[in-house]
Amino acid sequence: MNIVVLDGYTANPGDLSWQPLRELGTLTVYDRTPDEQVIDRAQGAEAVLTNKTPLDRECIYALKNLKYIGVLATGVNVLDLSAAAERGIVVSNVRDYSTDSVAQMVFAHILNLCHHVAEHSESVHQGKWARSTDFSYWDFPLTELAGLTLGIIGFGAIGSAVARIGQSFGMHVICHTRTPDDEPGVNFVRLDDVFRQADVLSLHCPLTPQTACMVNTERLRSMKRSAFLINTARGGLVDEEALAYALREGEIAGAGIDVMREEPPPSPHPLYQTPNCYITPHNAWATRTSRERLLQKAADNLRAFLNGQPQSTVVPE
Repeated sequence: MNIVVLDGYTANPGDLSWQPLRELGTLTVYDRTPDEQVIDRAQGAEAVLTNKTPLDRECIYALKNLKYIGVLATGVNVLDLSAAAERGIVVSNVRDYSTDSVAQMVFAHILNLCHHVAEHSESVHQGKWARSTDFSYWDFPLTELAGLTLGIIGFGAIGSAVARIGQSFGMHVICHTRTPDDEPGVNFVRLDDVFRQADVLSLHCPLTPQTACMVNTERLRSMKRSAFLINTARGGLVDEEALAYALREGEIAGAGIDVMREEPPPSPHPLYQTPNCYITPHNAWATRTSRERLLQKAADNLRAFLNGQPQSTVVPE
């Protein structure tokens, strides 16, 4: 099989092996592919793998040999599923490869907001502790998680992992999801109640027309002034201008963001100079272990397709 990877760099910048895919055919890997070069580079390919490089209707119909599309991610909004279905092309994505890594990043942001580790370390390096007349100091309020309420929106694999970690910190966990279920120690509540009750609010739902900008001016104003907002899901869930205003005005206490509405985000951006807003470059998923799992699952999906038993398939809604 002729296999083309259009944008392999983020998944494997050189520290992993493409061997699991090489075993399945003739493999060509491009670090990045500009939109205008997709058809040329993928021409003749029977299997195309993409992470964020779009495959629109024109591309899908132009690639006459294409039989299989593998998405090196969970979200499939980069391709036209309807066009793929019309042509009988199988589409598979990779699910649950980064659950533990993303949940870990959620608490990296939470603990950073609670203790301001980097800022305090920097102040020590600048000599503030050496000049201090006291054995201890803090430049920001320090927050203990035990006894606080962790609000979660969306209760898939990552949301439930975050809930378990929160419980281990002694937090009370509330959640809003479309499909509530019995979960020990988790209280399922209405969406607006999560915003009002949470001391820490973490987003783990998909981006849909219904959830776009769900974190808006009205809901931010309903939150506790001491609350933290964490978003490792999709940037479009948050009205970024409203969040910047809420942080500047002290309507909430802080935010930890790993995803933005536009990626890479433009500069300047309203959140860049906003107090108590910490932004990481969409790398919650990107631990080496997670990326290794991603590549292996992508190869497993392609192998299953070649064996006539496609798995992790995605179809138009």
